[in-house]
Amino acid sequence: MTAWRFADPAALFLVCLIMLIAYSAFGGWRQERLRFSSIDLVRAARGGRHRSFRFIPSILRAAALFLLILAVARPQGGTVSREVTSEGVDIVLVADTSGSMEAMDFTLGGERATRLDVAKKVIREFIAGRANDRIGLVVFGEEAFVQCPTTIDYGVLVQTLDAVKMKMAGDGTAIGSAIGTAVQSLKDLPGRSKIIILLTDGKNTTGILDPLQAARAAATYGIKIYTIGVGTDGEAPFMVQGLFGKRMSYHRVEMDEAALTAIAEATGARYFRADSTESLLQIYKVIDEMEKTEVEIKEWTDYQELFPSVLWPALFLLILELLLRATWLRTLP
Repeated sequence: MTAWRFADPAALFLVCLIMLIAYSAFGGWRQERLRFSSIDLVRAARGGRHRSFRFIPSILRAAALFLLILAVARPQGGTVSREVTSEGVDIVLVADTSGSMEAMDFTLGGERATRLDVAKKVIREFIAGRANDRIGLVVFGEEAFVQCPTTIDYGVLVQTLDAVKMKMAGDGTAIGSAIGTAVQSLKDLPGRSKIIILLTDGKNTTGILDPLQAARAAATYGIKIYTIGVGTDGEAPFMVQGLFGKRMSYHRVEMDEAALTAIAEATGARYFRADSTESLLQIYKVIDEMEKTEVEIKEWTDYQELFPSVLWPALFLLILELLLRATWLRTLP
């Protein structure tokens, strides 16, 4: 980005001198007319310069003076430079891939979609809105594992997210193991702000690690855990293969909201409930705003003198005026 300024802008008040010169040059329209007993001699003197040409030297002088004033005001131009320093947030996204995430009580594009498909879309948008953050991905079911280590290469992260499949980590729900795996990914990172965003639709049914104990361990490392419970109330629709093809079957999915709330509160974070695609999108936007990267911007401008670019034209106009007065527009004394 470029910028310009006048180093001595007070000199611009000298422009009033140009106005005085212009008045003296063009203000003589009301001069008294000379009286002649006869105009025969005037008519005989045809072939001289047109009377309007006599203003050219004054115009050149006014233009030259204007440029000289600009030169005295010292115009300067420069390039604006910025130094951006930021300390990103270390984030691990934890996604439930257990069988209950096959419930089709959410929509995408006006059509029914599984909870996992909607979660993947919303997480993808969340990643696209971040900058300068290290983000990793943990998936869990009966087991928990790192799908993508924390990285700033969001292209690779999104590719691994797209590869997430239903029941890829088993059909159970090991929330404690998922938290423990995410904590292991974050605890040794140098960043000051570390968060886990845990998305699930069930309750802890397997694993040797208690979720609340895992959350308390996360808190000792300064890690906050935002928990999101996904799913509508009551029975949820599932697409099942029947004897005569696929059909919709309804089953109840139990969610332990009290445990998810306790996990979040143990780390100084919050629990959210999403019962629709829109509410899930809004939850990730809220978390995005709450955990913004701190950015410090230092800006400076390196100015260079530009007055020669107006000084030389001013001198040229002055010389041209003198030449015209001495030759083509010479006047008798």
